[in-house]
Amino acid sequence: MRARLDARAAREGSAALHARLAEVDPVSAARIHPNDPQRLQRALEVFELTGRPLSAFHARGRAGDFDCRLLKLGLLPQDRALLHTRIAARFQQMLAAGLVEEVRRLRARGDLDIGLPSMRSVGYRQVWEYLDGNYDYDTMVSKGIAATRQLAKRQLTWLRSEADVESLHIETLDPAAVIARVARFLADGDA
Repeated sequence: MRARLDARAAREGSAALHARLAEVDPVSAARIHPNDPQRLQRALEVFELTGRPLSAFHARGRAGDFDCRLLKLGLLPQDRALLHTRIAARFQQMLAAGLVEEVRRLRARGDLDIGLPSMRSVGYRQVWEYLDGNYDYDTMVSKGIAATRQLAKRQLTWLRSEADVESLHIETLDPAAVIARVARFLADGDA
């Protein structure tokens, strides 16, 4: 199915996929940009596999529809500079643990390419492009760190927009207090 959708997109363009999505799932089509092939393809795959539009699954999965109470705890950094330092250190750890060799082995399989969602992941994309010779090692490292910082920023923006999230600051996190908070929630129904 994915190959068929890829072939149609190559033949007719993403506008054709968007038009098809508008026919079967106008709610998702209104939300997904016509030039977002990954999300277009995913929405069409869901429809083809289930016979139901993706928007039906999204509507069903809202927190208010659960038959249980939710306790949302969010780990948020207070110090952006410390977050950036940790991101850089983590990317360096990934490189030291063999990220370049991992991507090299994935490339050698022959069934993957840079256009696949899995290979466009933060870190993988930068290493793949480095192995393609698009830039040197130091540039790859700086691009990988920058992409990770951008991802973290998007994640924090999303988390801050979530309703009813209790913020826990990672710099001052007290695991015992978190355990006590969860225990109160479970015992008292304190949401």
